[in-house]
Amino acid sequence: MTPIRACLLLSSLAAAGVAQAQSAATKDDSSLTWNGVTLYGIVDVGLQYLTHGAAISDYFPAGTSSIIQKNSNASVTGLTPSNLSQSRIGLSGLEPLSFQDVSFVFRLETFFNPQSGNLSDGLKSMVLNNGRPLNQQGTNVDTSVAGQLFAGAAYAGFSSPTYGSLTFGRHPTPAADGIAKYDPMGAAQAFSVIGFSGTAAGGGDTEDRRLDDSVKYTAKFGPVHVGALYQFNGANGASNTAEQGQLGLDFLGGGSVDAYYAKKKDAVSASPLSQEQVAGLAGLCNPAPTVPPTASQCYSVSNSLSATISDNTTYSLMALYNFGAPKIFAGYENIKFENPNTPLPQGFITIGGYQLAYVNNNAYGAVVHGVNVADNKILQVFWAGGKYALTENLEFTLAYYGYHQNAYATGAEAGCTTIISSKCSGNLNAVSGLVDYRFTKRFDVYLGSMWSGVENGLANGYTLNRDTIATTAGLRFKF
Repeated sequence: MTPIRACLLLSSLAAAGVAQAQSAATKDDSSLTWNGVTLYGIVDVGLQYLTHGAAISDYFPAGTSSIIQKNSNASVTGLTPSNLSQSRIGLSGLEPLSFQDVSFVFRLETFFNPQSGNLSDGLKSMVLNNGRPLNQQGTNVDTSVAGQLFAGAAYAGFSSPTYGSLTFGRHPTPAADGIAKYDPMGAAQAFSVIGFSGTAAGGGDTEDRRLDDSVKYTAKFGPVHVGALYQFNGANGASNTAEQGQLGLDFLGGGSVDAYYAKKKDAVSASPLSQEQVAGLAGLCNPAPTVPPTASQCYSVSNSLSATISDNTTYSLMALYNFGAPKIFAGYENIKFENPNTPLPQGFITIGGYQLAYVNNNAYGAVVHGVNVADNKILQVFWAGGKYALTENLEFTLAYYGYHQNAYATGAEAGCTTIISSKCSGNLNAVSGLVDYRFTKRFDVYLGSMWSGVENGLANGYTLNRDTIATTAGLRFKF
């Protein structure tokens, strides 16, 4: 049975279960639940205008880049997916066990692009642009969503109101959960820098916003909430592992604060191959190419990417306070990028089965005889904003986002504050506004806009444009 037929079958079963339970006063008639299994989803699609952008992608989860990118060229108008929420379809389950208040739980969640009907796959958006010059590229951005059947989540475990939740599989990280909670825009891809980019939620690299082969624990004890995650590497050793911790507190009156720690070894930041790298693929065959070369000996341009590897350490503090109609949010992250202690080899297979044909393990700092002789990259991420509920159904949101990168260049460029190098200090700034009107519990419409711009080191390589405005109107249905 195909995944689509399986989803349709489960949908029919869920609908039948709801119909049978309509007579029960205690049954929530909005839930598609049958024998403890719930079918749920979101469809979010809109019309977007970009002053400077690239062609809309059928595969990248957000369709376009709502923040400025190096390939942001001409104005773009078209249908974009998942502007306010990631479009998805999922199954969740809860089965109470005989042991106190413990239940077995699971979640399987598929991400898709409603404007094209494809599974979301950011890495495919990159390989489709291998070898293309910037001004001829379509939208392509690295992400943790790489065409997996269950890209959003795929885990199972146990949950208890008393003891907390312990699950195993593919999870959003605790930091990603924090971004969703403490971002005033709710991590909206069209209106939030930290929603569009997984840099903050992934602890430095967006591929780590969700982690495979991980175990996650969350719990709430009165006003205190805690969380932890550990990612295994699937083999011996400590390479490619991750660990995160969370500690938070709820305040009387509607406020909360959370602190996060994250360490990721061998984090991958992927990008399309340049024209020179595409031309050099044949020379990377190992052993030397035969006539004709076999697929097992050579890299394929349709499955290969370039990548920078690092060990990342992140400290975060996020807070909110609810005054009733107004609600304010703020957050700060400090991310340190270091050269990996265990370098990844050329040909490493990253998420989605994509292959890293070119690998840079020496992008950050330098160590000579055990002494650090060059600065590591430090990226500071900060944001603040607020929501105001004018009525029960009408809500306004304003937000500001910023990046600040230190200067970590060496030699003549040490301490630089200009555009001359990507290792100079630099900034990204963005401001966004959104109005959202809920017609019903499940259906709403929205209109918003975001300006973003880069300067100095963070503008290096932005030869086409250095700022853009993305304006988006759309609709969203939840079930």
